[in-house]
Amino acid sequence: MTLPKIILYYAFAPVADPQAVVLWQRALCAQHGLKGRIIVSKHGINGTVGGPMGEVKKYARATKQYPGFGAMDVKWSEGTGDDFPRLSVKARPELVAFSSPDEIVVGETGVLNGGQHLTPRQVNDLVAERGDDVVFFDGRNTFEARIGKFKNAVVPDVRTTHDFITELDSGKYDHLKSKPIVTYCTGGVRCEILSAAMLNRGFSEVYQIEGGIVRYGEAYRDKGLWEGSLHVFDERMTVNFSADAAVVGQCDVCGSATSTVVNCANLDCRHRAVICASCQDNPANLECDGRHADQKPTGEVG
Repeated sequence: MTLPKIILYYAFAPVADPQAVVLWQRALCAQHGLKGRIIVSKHGINGTVGGPMGEVKKYARATKQYPGFGAMDVKWSEGTGDDFPRLSVKARPELVAFSSPDEIVVGETGVLNGGQHLTPRQVNDLVAERGDDVVFFDGRNTFEARIGKFKNAVVPDVRTTHDFITELDSGKYDHLKSKPIVTYCTGGVRCEILSAAMLNRGFSEVYQIEGGIVRYGEAYRDKGLWEGSLHVFDERMTVNFSADAAVVGQCDVCGSATSTVVNCANLDCRHRAVICASCQDNPANLECDGRHADQKPTGEVG
């Protein structure tokens, strides 16, 4: 039996007909028996899919044949074979829902006005050279940082990526505009847009980690500047880079140390909570108080 695998990927490139690409991607995934979430926009493609390793490889090779997608960075991880309930392929105005599609300028080589890409080693070199002057800026939803983040990172108060522009425009981070900023997110796609938005607002020195947290974790495991577990948008919910991963999260119910993230029991709610295994035994702990029930899942990828 072929081992199940999951890939996380994105490519920024002009797409003249997003709906045509959606139809092609649906057919391609059906052909190879894959499930997952894929978003297509005029700016490119962003997705995570899973299935038998051989079929995922064929899918990735075929997707790279599309003009502009050839250089997409595909990140591989172990799957279970049941990591996604279904296949969802949709055309949207943005690859990531910042509600600000004009923040980025996209060409055949990708985002043209975003932050400078740094490899994991270059990130560590920057910190070694500039020390505490370097600011890590979390490009994810706030709850994701509860179970893992870069040491001493700034974690904006955002429930979804829709909130980032309002956060940046609030002025609360203006004191950081002259500092070297390293933005980071799961696989890098959110920081392509976040870094551009920060540069558009006068932040003078903005970087992004090439390949995001995933690539950094692959390079340094738990012996670098990352601490804790990584939230992922599939049925696994969290992954660790080694057996030495620190447990930095705290249970919402009892306060004990945990890295377990659970979905609200209300299927119409997008709220995710950090709850330890013991407290999950009580069904009442698995449903929020209703404050988030009107917020549908956004289909975020990474």
